[in-house]
Amino acid sequence: MSTTIYLHEFRTRLKSVIIWSVAVTAILVFFFSIFQGFADQAALINQMYAKFPPAFRAAFSMDKLNMATVLGFYGFLTMFTQLFLAIQAGNYGFGLVSIEENEMTADFLLTKPVSRTQVFVSKLLAALTSIFLTTLVIWASTLVTIAVYAGGREYDGTTLFLMMLSLPLFQIFFLCVGLVVSLIVKRVRSVTPYSLGLAFGSYVLAAFSGILGEVKLELITPFKHFDPSYIVNYGALNTPLVLLDVAVSLIALAVSYWLYLRRDIPAVS
Repeated sequence: MSTTIYLHEFRTRLKSVIIWSVAVTAILVFFFSIFQGFADQAALINQMYAKFPPAFRAAFSMDKLNMATVLGFYGFLTMFTQLFLAIQAGNYGFGLVSIEENEMTADFLLTKPVSRTQVFVSKLLAALTSIFLTTLVIWASTLVTIAVYAGGREYDGTTLFLMMLSLPLFQIFFLCVGLVVSLIVKRVRSVTPYSLGLAFGSYVLAAFSGILGEVKLELITPFKHFDPSYIVNYGALNTPLVLLDVAVSLIALAVSYWLYLRRDIPAVS
């Protein structure tokens, strides 16, 4: 690993880490600030939800979560914060090695006394550090927000821990998939369309999986691998799907490394 490259990459992403962390924290604080009134009117809320189309309730797991409880409400919010975190991780993955190629500085970097392995590992560790730093901020904000706004309502700490634990694993999937796609395509001119497409595409597949009850769709999208409603209802991670997620991430990472070592880096003419 090159410490210089690692620090440069981390500093480059620090602003985005702050923005994404503040955005997710703001969502948690805003919605949990109305939780007590929401929970006190649970009967009316459930009647309102009963009037929604069954397909709509299934798409957003509203039929599987009791949002009058702390964990049910947090699980519902997690489904939306996952979308933000997927976009963030996708941005890091798609931009990990493509930014220098777009800026035509990749060949300059590789003329330095560092190997491609050092470059790849340094960039990857910087991206992972950014993800874990975002996760730590979200963990802290989650615990503080629940402590302030839960109104003394009891909840299972182990289940909450599992939901929080799922966030970095969830993001690593999008990081690794984004990275391998960026190395497969000829050139990524802008990371945003790719990360948005990957995140929203996976989210839509998860919604259709809820509507159709189609198990095969659950094998494709990480939104089902780390489904908050499953964790809340069973008090555990969906082990087979989590292992599938980890396997896909490791394979994507290994293929990315292999492709990067053999990639034809464009030079400035």
